[in-house]
Amino acid sequence: MRKLHAIAGLLVFCLLGLCGTAASAQTQTVWDELPPVPDAVGFAGGFAGVSGDALVFAGGANFAPPVFENDKQWHGRVFVLPAPDAQWVEAGMLPRPLAYGMSVSYNGEVVCLGGDDRDRCYAEVFALKWDGDQLTTRDLPALPEPVAYGGAALIGTTVYVVGGQTGKSIESATNRCYAMDLAADRPAWERLPDMPGEAGVRAFNFVVAQHDGRSDKLYVFGGRRHHPGGVLDLAFLSDCWEFDPAAQTWRQRSDAPVPLMAGSAAAFGQSHILVTSYADGSALAAMIDSGIPTPEYDHPGFPRTLYTYHTITDAWAPAGELPAGVGNQVTTTAVLWGDRIIVPSGEVRPRVRTPAVWSVTLAPHGRAFGALNMGVLVVYLLAMVGVGVFFVFRNKDTDDYFRGGQHIPWWAAACSIYATMLSSLTYVALPALVFATDWVLYLGMFMILATAPIAIYVAMPFFRRIDATSAYEYLGKRFNLPVRLFGSGLFTLFHIGRMGIVMALTALALSAVTPLSPAAAVLIMGGLCLIYCTLGGIEAVIWTDTIQTFVLLGGAVLCFIFILSGIDGGLGGFIDAGRANDKFRLLHLDFGAGSFTTLAVWVIVLGGLGQNLSSYTADQAVVQRYMTTKDTRSAARSIWTNGVMAVPGALLFFLIGTGLYAFYQSHPGKLDPTIQNDQVFPMFIAGELPAGVAGLIVAGIFAAAQSTVSTSMNSTATTVVTDFMRPFGLLKTERGYLHAARMLTFVMGVLGTLAGLIFISPEIRSLMSEYFKVIGMFMGALGGLFILGVCTRRANGLGALTGILLGVGVMIAVWQLTDINGYLYATIGIAACLLLGYVASFVTPRDGRDLTGLTLFTMPQAPAGGTTGPTPQAAHAMERPEA
Repeated sequence: MRKLHAIAGLLVFCLLGLCGTAASAQTQTVWDELPPVPDAVGFAGGFAGVSGDALVFAGGANFAPPVFENDKQWHGRVFVLPAPDAQWVEAGMLPRPLAYGMSVSYNGEVVCLGGDDRDRCYAEVFALKWDGDQLTTRDLPALPEPVAYGGAALIGTTVYVVGGQTGKSIESATNRCYAMDLAADRPAWERLPDMPGEAGVRAFNFVVAQHDGRSDKLYVFGGRRHHPGGVLDLAFLSDCWEFDPAAQTWRQRSDAPVPLMAGSAAAFGQSHILVTSYADGSALAAMIDSGIPTPEYDHPGFPRTLYTYHTITDAWAPAGELPAGVGNQVTTTAVLWGDRIIVPSGEVRPRVRTPAVWSVTLAPHGRAFGALNMGVLVVYLLAMVGVGVFFVFRNKDTDDYFRGGQHIPWWAAACSIYATMLSSLTYVALPALVFATDWVLYLGMFMILATAPIAIYVAMPFFRRIDATSAYEYLGKRFNLPVRLFGSGLFTLFHIGRMGIVMALTALALSAVTPLSPAAAVLIMGGLCLIYCTLGGIEAVIWTDTIQTFVLLGGAVLCFIFILSGIDGGLGGFIDAGRANDKFRLLHLDFGAGSFTTLAVWVIVLGGLGQNLSSYTADQAVVQRYMTTKDTRSAARSIWTNGVMAVPGALLFFLIGTGLYAFYQSHPGKLDPTIQNDQVFPMFIAGELPAGVAGLIVAGIFAAAQSTVSTSMNSTATTVVTDFMRPFGLLKTERGYLHAARMLTFVMGVLGTLAGLIFISPEIRSLMSEYFKVIGMFMGALGGLFILGVCTRRANGLGALTGILLGVGVMIAVWQLTDINGYLYATIGIAACLLLGYVASFVTPRDGRDLTGLTLFTMPQAPAGGTTGPTPQAAHAMERPEA
C-alpha cells in the first residue's frame, strides 16, 4: 500500500513539474539552407524529385549574366544530392535540354512530364532513377499532346497532369486533365473531365494532391491565362478547384487571398497545402505603370507572405513571412524529401536565377497549459486515486472484487457501461471525424437502443441464471472448456491491445496541447489506473466511471459553449456553416454494388447492429456490469439507461465536431498545420479555453481513457481468474483468489501500459484504422459464438470451435482481399461464425449435453420479480464438469 501511495505521489510531482508556457499560436515556416545547386547562375523550370532517397534536380533554363544582354539557354544536366549534409553530384544528362515541364516522385523514380525548349513544347515522358552510383532513364508513354508550364501530382499510383500550354504562347493554354496509372501492366494516358468552362483554362498553375478528410483529392489553383485588356493581355488567377478522382467531378472552392502563379506548393500534414513560392502579378503591373525600362527597373522580388490552404475547412490563411535572406524562388517544383519540403533553385526576379536550395518545415503552434490547468488536472487525478483507496477495505472476496458484492445501484452501473463504451477515442476522435466529414455515423448510435432489448431479454438472463462472473462461463456450460478458454483468451488479448491503443492515442492527442510527452502521458494514465483499479476492484472502477461520466459530459457541454462563442455569427453562424457545406448530412443513400465500401445507410445500420450485438453479448467489460446489480430488473434498468444516455451524448460530440469545423473556418490561422486531425479538439481546448476550464476538460480526456483502461484491467483479470484458474482448482482459498485477482489486475495494467508505449510510434498509429478492423473481426466472431449457443440446439463444442476459427479466417480474408468498409466487420464476423459453426455442427456428432437453461428453446420460466442467482436446472449445469 505504501509503495502504491509513493507511486501516486511521484506521478503528481511529475505533473506539477511540467507547468510550462509556450509561444503564441501562429503558423510560421522554418527555412534551412542546403548545399546550392552546383551552378553559379541557377535554373528556373527544372525537374525535381526523390530517387533512391536522394534529391534529384534536372534540366531548367537560365540567362547568363548580364541577364538582359543574353538569350535564355536550356540545359540538360542532372544533379543528385545524396543527403541534406552531402554535396551535389553531377550524375548525367537528360535526353535533350528541357525546362518548364512537370515532375512527380514515384516508386524510387522521378517521373518527368512534358516541358519545352527554345523552339517548341514536348509530350515526352520519362523516368530518372538514381541507384546510389549511377543514373538511368526509362521511357514512358508520351502525353496525348505537348504540355509545358502546367502542373502534375500523384494520388496512389496515378499521375495527373492539369492545364499548361501546348505551344510557346500563353494563348495555347488549356483546361485539359490527363491521368495515367504508373503501376498498370501497360500504362496509358486517359483524358479526364476538363476543368469547367473557359475559366478553367490556365498555365503556370499549381496542382497538389491532398486528403480532404474523406479521400485524396486533386487541388488546382492559380495560374494565368490570355486575357485581352489585362496587364500584358494576361489574367492573374486566384481561383481554386477540387477534382474528385472517384466521382470524376470538379468543384470550385474558396479563392486564394491573392493571385498565385508560377510558384511551388506541397501537401503538408494530413489536410494542409503550403504555398512555398509564387508570383501575384503585382510587381509586373507596378513595373509597367512606372514606365521604366525592364533592365533599369529595380524589381523588389516576388511577394514574401506565404499561405496555407486547409482542404477540410476550405480556408486560406497566412503562414508568416519569408525570413530575411530567403528569396521567393518561383518557377520551381517543391519536393517532399522525408519530413521536409525542398525548394530547389528557381527565379527570384525577372531573368535572375538562384542556385540556392532551401529545406522548409512548419513550426508547431506554441501552446501554454499553465499552473492553474495543471492544478485542476492533478486534483482530479488524486481524487480518482482516493476512490480506489476508499474501496480497498470493502473487498473481502473475489465476489466483492469482481462483482461489487452485487449491490451496485442500477444508475451507477449504467454510467459505468456508458463510460466503458465512451473511451477517449470517442471523446477525441469522434469530434475529429465529424470535423472532417459529416453526421452519417450518428444513425449508428441508435443501434444501441435497437440492441438493448436483445441484451435485456436474451443475453443478460443467461448470465444471471448461471450466476456468471465471467461472460465466458456460459460458453463452457453450453459447449465445452476449450471453447470457453479460447473465447476468454481472445477477449484478454483484445483488451490488452485496446488498453494500449486507448492510452497511446490519448497520449498523442494530449502531448499536442500539454507539456507532457506521449510516453509520460501513457505512464501517468497507466500508473494511476494501476493504483485505484488494483486496490479497489470493480466497485472502484464503477464509481470512478460514474464520476468520470459527469466530468466527460460536463466538460463537453462547456466546450461546445465556448466553441459557439468563437464562431463568427455564434449559433446562427454555426448552423449556416454546417448547412452550406453539407456537414449535417445524416444519410448516405447508396444501394449500388459498390456501396459496401462506403458509409451507406445500410452499412451503418447493419454495422451498428453487429458492433453493439457483439459488445452486449460477448464483451466481458459490459457483461460484468450486468452482474454487479442486485437483480435482473436493476440490470435491465442500467442497460436501458445507458442506451438513453448514449444517443444524446453522441449528439453532443457530433455538435462539437461540426462546431470545430465552423470555428476553424472562421479562424483558419489558428489551425495548426503540424497536428493530426485527431488532435483538433485537444488543440482547441488548450488554445481557446480559459485557464482552469481547459484543465477540467483535459481531465475529461484523461477520464475517458482511464474509464476504458481500468475496465479492461479488471475485466481481463476477471476472465483469467474465473476461466483459467478456478476450473483447474489452482488455489485452495477464496483469499488466495483475491490476492491473485489483485496481482493479475496489476499485471494486465502493466501489459496494457507497455502496449501503449509501443503504440505511440507515429508509424504504427498510421495503421490504427486497420488495427481497429482486426479488433472488430475478433469481437464479431465472439458475438457469433454466443448467438450460435443461444439460438440453436444443434450446435456442439467441436462445431463452435470450428466456427470461430473459420470465422476469424474469413475476416482476415475480407480485411486483406476486399475493400469492404470496416464498419461492417463485426456483422460479417457474427454471420461467418454463426453459419460456419452451425454447418460444422451438422457434420460432427452430437455431444449429448444437457442444454436446460442454456438456449432460447430450453429456457425455464423465470420466477416473478427476476432472479438473483441460478435456477436449480442451471445450478445442476454449473456442477457438471466442462468436458
